[in-house]
Amino acid sequence: MKVVRRLYDWVLGWADYRYAGAGLFLLAFIESSVFPIPPDVLLIALTLSQPLSAMRYALLASFGSVLGGVLGYAIGFLLWQFLADFFFSYIPGFSPQGFARAQELFARYDFLVVFTAGFTPIPYKLITIGAGVFNLSFPVFVIASLVGRSSRFFLVAWLLKHYGSPMRAFIERYFDWLAIGVTLVLIGSFFIVRLL
Repeated sequence: MKVVRRLYDWVLGWADYRYAGAGLFLLAFIESSVFPIPPDVLLIALTLSQPLSAMRYALLASFGSVLGGVLGYAIGFLLWQFLADFFFSYIPGFSPQGFARAQELFARYDFLVVFTAGFTPIPYKLITIGAGVFNLSFPVFVIASLVGRSSRFFLVAWLLKHYGSPMRAFIERYFDWLAIGVTLVLIGSFFIVRLL
C-alpha cells in the first residue's frame, strides 16, 4: 500500500506543472489498462486550482480514458493469451476470480457492465481488457465507455467548479457511495424506459 500512496502523491504533484492537462490525459489513458491511480486525483487538484478550466480538464480525462480503454480492449483481444499471467501477478485489480465474474457479467449485460465500470470505482482496466478477451461488440464498448467515463469526469469537475474545496473533501470521502448511488439510479431508469 505504501507504493500506491507514493504513486498517489506523485500524481497529485503533477497539478503544479505547466503541462498538467497533458499529464491528466496521459494518466487517464494509462489508468484504463494498467495504472492503479485513477485520473480523478489529478482532475480534482486541477479543477480546484483552475476552476474556469474545469470542463476542459474533464474533456481531456474523458478522451484519454476512452482511448486508453481502446488500448485495453486491444490488449484483451490480441494479446491476452500471452499476457494473462503477467496481469494476474502484477497489475492491481486483476485476479482470475474477478475475470471469471466479468465474463458472466459481459454475457448478460454488455453495455451496462462497461458503463458501470466507467462511472463507478470498479476497476475500469479489468473491464476494458475483459471486453476484448470476451469479444464484446467494439462499437458498444466505445459508446458505453464514452458515456460512463465522461459522465464521471464531468460530474466531478462540475461539482468542484461550483462548490470548491468543501466538495473535494466530500467527494474524496464518499465518492464510492455517490458513484454507486448514481449508477443505481441510471440503471433503474434504463430498465423503466425499456418497460415503457
